[in-house]
Amino acid sequence: MTQKINILLAEDDKNLGVILKKYLEAKDIPVTLCANGEEALQAFKDGNFNFCIFDVMMPLMDGFTLSTEVKKNDKRVPIIFLTAKTTQKDVIEGFNLGADDYITKPFSMDELLMRIHAVFKRASYDAPTPTTFTLGSYTFDAPRHLLIKGDTSRKLTSKEADLLLLLCENMNETLERTTALNKVWYEDSYFNARSMDVYITKLRKFFKDEPNVELVNVHGIGFKLMVKE
Repeated sequence: MTQKINILLAEDDKNLGVILKKYLEAKDIPVTLCANGEEALQAFKDGNFNFCIFDVMMPLMDGFTLSTEVKKNDKRVPIIFLTAKTTQKDVIEGFNLGADDYITKPFSMDELLMRIHAVFKRASYDAPTPTTFTLGSYTFDAPRHLLIKGDTSRKLTSKEADLLLLLCENMNETLERTTALNKVWYEDSYFNARSMDVYITKLRKFFKDEPNVELVNVHGIGFKLMVKE
């Protein structure tokens, strides 16, 4: 089944934001509209978006900074920048920050829609999700929920496998607690947070005999799966 686009839109021009939201939703594309960068970043952490459209000039947090923070949570999410800034320097900066497209205002709604579909299709083909990961002397087979070492293997539960997969996708980088809770438990709550801590402890024990793998707490932020080559 084809994956459905779910857009996070950050646009401080209220009128333009509402028009874009209504237009895209009329095309059967869900849109969450935020009025500034800080609001959008929190929405991204709390939600499950697979496409972003960010205005560059916004209060509290500009689009470039927002893009950098979003990419820390999900490197693969496609991002289109909307901007009135047309200098080559600004365009280059946008692409260097991981933008997939750059549209200058004013623009055609139909053109934006075509670009969204083109970027989403390209991202779907160009960024396949890895299914196996090398963790020191272990191999994690995500689809089969197996942690393999030599001739032995451990069958992981669905939650163990989902959490380990998310950590592997963010290997050697900090995975925020909120992101993990929303993507694995689908809700950031006190009881789910306690449950996640139990699963983190389980995963840590799985690698206690592997000196090149360490699952560490990042105080007040989240976790980091450290893997030495």
